[in-house]
Amino acid sequence: MATDIFLVTGLLIAVFAIPAAVGAFVDGRAPRASAILLVLAGGLVLYAMDRKPGGYTLRDIPYAVLRVAAEIIR
Repeated sequence: MATDIFLVTGLLIAVFAIPAAVGAFVDGRAPRASAILLVLAGGLVLYAMDRKPGGYTLRDIPYAVLRVAAEIIR
């Protein structure tokens, strides 16, 4: 379950960092904060994939998101 939390947190950070990077490029600014967030997100995803026995496949990701959401709701 802990690896699911790392995976979902990393994916969530990446989802929010990508529009921030695009916005920085459009405004002509350097995307420093979004680059740091993307590195953090990548690190969380890689850590989760490394720590879970057998790793994650694309098919496992929606179920991991649902397990984390159910744990938060419960």
